[in-house]
Order: sequence, then structure tokens, then C-alpha cells
Amino acid sequence: MEARRKIMSVIIHIVLILMSITMLVPFLWMILTAFKSVSEATQVNPFLIFPTVWRTESFTEVMENMNFILLYKNTLLMIFFRVLCAVLTATTAGYAFARLNFKGRDFMFSLVLFQMMIPSQIFIIPQYLMVSGLGALNTIFGLVFPGIVTAFGTFLLRQAYMTLPKDMEEAARLDGCNIGQTFLFIMAPLTRSSMVALGIFTAVFAFKDLMWPMIVNTDKNMLTLSAALAKMQGQYASNFPQLMAASLIACLPMIVIYVIFQKQFIEGIATSGGKL
Repeated sequence: MEARRKIMSVIIHIVLILMSITMLVPFLWMILTAFKSVSEATQVNPFLIFPTVWRTESFTEVMENMNFILLYKNTLLMIFFRVLCAVLTATTAGYAFARLNFKGRDFMFSLVLFQMMIPSQIFIIPQYLMVSGLGALNTIFGLVFPGIVTAFGTFLLRQAYMTLPKDMEEAARLDGCNIGQTFLFIMAPLTRSSMVALGIFTAVFAFKDLMWPMIVNTDKNMLTLSAALAKMQGQYASNFPQLMAASLIACLPMIVIYVIFQKQFIEGIATSGGKL
């Protein structure tokens, strides 16, 4: 029996390693293509994996042609405010749905779950009309607008609050804390890992968002990294080394965020996934 367990453990680890390598292949291909020439990047040769000569011209050219400082500023501002709004609205709404008893609570939470089932593209036209009516086109607020509230975040934080024992909340009430104080000083700090997980999810989704920034902004000074990369693709041909070099530079913020908050991200998934 012990030998059988070891064999199964080895097989599982081999499968996971192979799956991990498969997921890393596109990222490795992006790095290798960024150092190739245009002819090497476009020729069909399965044996040409590494560039014959490691070139850095693609990086220098995209740095000269693209204002990465402006792109980083627009993208990071959008990510920061989307994360801030998502965490604030989700943690308050999640606490209300999990701990407070009010009329229509279950029905309203059903609407939140229903919204999660609808593709986000359906809301683009109403959201655009609302932003246009507010006169917020070509602004940071226009970029942030779809992420002010999040159905997924509300559900995630509700599940986190549901895992907390009621005794802590009742003890705070006996000590004289009102609902706001109980939420702010007792309950909210205990869901910090879930908040961090939501923040990372929101940051990743905001970073990858392409359709909305291209619709709501026509000013080149308000482009985000994803929109700028999309504009690099030509109709008939593309300079893949430059495109991959720009993509590699654009990925750096997300890599840094994940490395810094990797522990909190894993903890948030583990703790909030217990009652899914």
C-alpha cells in the first residue's frame, strides 16, 4: 500500500509538472520571439526555437516609439481605482448579505448571482451611454467606471464573512459596538486575505481589459497598455518581435504584483473557497 501511494504521488507530480510547463510555453515563446529578427519570428520552422542572434533592437525601438511612462500611468491609475472601489463596495455589500437581516436580502443577492452569469459584454452599451452622459469620456473615471462595483467580489467577500463564527460578532455587540464598529474593527480585518485576493483578481482583470478602454477612450493620451498593444497589430502584417518586446515590458507590473502578494493570493483562495 505504501509503495502504491508513492507511485501515485510521483505520477501526480509528473502530470502537474507537465501541465505547468505547458502553461509556461506561451510566455517563453514571447520572450524568445522578442529577441528574434522579423524573418526568424515569421518563418515556419519548428526547429528554430532559440534566436540565432540575440537581438535587443526590438526593445529599443518600442521604447522610442511608445510612451510607456504615459501608458503605465493610465494603466496603474485604472488598476488602483478599480481595486479600491471593488474592495470597498464588495466588503460592505458582502458583510450586509452575510450578517445583516433586512427585507429582500435573499432576492437582492440572487440578482448579484444572476449578474455573474451574464457576459460582461452585454453591459458595454449601457455603460458607455452612462459614461457619455456624465461627460466622462477620455478620462480616468471612464476607465474605472465598469469596476466600481463587482458581483464576483460581493460573492467572494460574502463567502468569507459566512465562514467567521457568530460568537465574535455577538461579543462585540455585548461590549457596546454598533454595526459599523463591529464591521470596521472586528469583522473586516478578519477577511483581509480575501480582500487581497479580490484586489489581485481585480488588478489582473483590469490589466487584461481591452474592449472597454478602446471604446471609452479615443484620445491617444488616455490609452492603456492593452489598448496600445492592440494598436500595434497591423491589418495584413505585424512586427512580432516588437509586439512581443512591448508585451514583455507591459507584463512587468503584473509579475511584480503577483510576486509580492503571492502568499496572500493563495491564502485568499483557500479561505474563501471553503463554502463555494
